[in-house]
Amino acid sequence: MSTELQAFTSTTDSPAIGTADTPAAFPGHTSGALLQPRQFTVEEYHRMGEVGILDSDERVELLVGEIIKMCPLGYAHIACVNMLNFLLVTSLGNRAIVSVQNSVRLNTYSEPEPDVAIFHPPADVYRQRMPAAADVSWLIEVADSSLLKDIQVKLPLYAAAGIPEVWIVNLVEQRIEVYTQPVNGAYQQQRSAGPGEAVAPQTFADVRLSVNQILGL
Repeated sequence: MSTELQAFTSTTDSPAIGTADTPAAFPGHTSGALLQPRQFTVEEYHRMGEVGILDSDERVELLVGEIIKMCPLGYAHIACVNMLNFLLVTSLGNRAIVSVQNSVRLNTYSEPEPDVAIFHPPADVYRQRMPAAADVSWLIEVADSSLLKDIQVKLPLYAAAGIPEVWIVNLVEQRIEVYTQPVNGAYQQQRSAGPGEAVAPQTFADVRLSVNQILGL
């Protein structure tokens, strides 16, 4: 085993369950069982990519210290993300930075890759560091096969990090679910919009997006 690989597989202190780093809602977590996963920090996660333990084209994200494979992207998912990108860039102009399928550092142990992230400007600040939770205006997840993971795992992580608003574009049920007001790892307000309706983020009330356009109906 190489020195680099040994460094990543050695034991280390893991965050406690129920904190902002590891919400108890994370399904399948084996803490308290005979076997426990070795949790990685975001620094270790990036180092794995630098030394080739993780391939640069490998679709993974770091959630609660564990490296999680991301679902393959189908054509409906890709088309929806492309439409969101087009609508948001057109509507927001220079008022926000629209980032597609790039990382957001939530805390020491979680760095997910939401389908769309809307960051506060200026753009140049992100040349020097990874965007963090405090930089986020709102996030959007496009969900088909990833629906359960997005709702049960990623949504509580976003709430615990204080992300003010999250949209889940539910391709399965053909609706957009809007979550706001994060408190103690849970969103206090939820509403949904279906075909024929429009959605607008709380930070840019003038940006009203057609559900039909987003879903391709």
